[in-house]
Amino acid sequence: QVQLVESGGGLVQAGGSLRLSCTASGRTFSYAMGWFRQASGKQREFLATVWSTGNALYADSVKGRFTISRDNTRNSLYLQMNSLKPDDTAVYYCAASEQQYISAYSAAYDYWGQGTRVTVSS
Repeated sequence: QVQLVESGGGLVQAGGSLRLSCTASGRTFSYAMGWFRQASGKQREFLATVWSTGNALYADSVKGRFTISRDNTRNSLYLQMNSLKPDDTAVYYCAASEQQYISAYSAAYDYWGQGTRVTVSS
């Protein structure tokens, strides 16, 4: 059974940093893995995705502040978040795709973690 488990969320002050991790079990993902978030009362939002080769795609809202990376040997995905703002407060989700293309659309992702909450105080 495939499982994605996120960790690293928490409470941080504005301007601070957090590093989220996601570990996949049950199979190895050869294609895109990404991060999304959902703030209270809002739709799920794409943040970043990375192909197995390391090629990445970012949303404009986080470009330059967030960095996505993956360790294929550990079947893990990471999101380094710097210069955090109160607007970054949300539940952050890891996702993995079995599609042979990179995408910012949540429908392209087949597996999802349960989410980890990030709260940024002002």
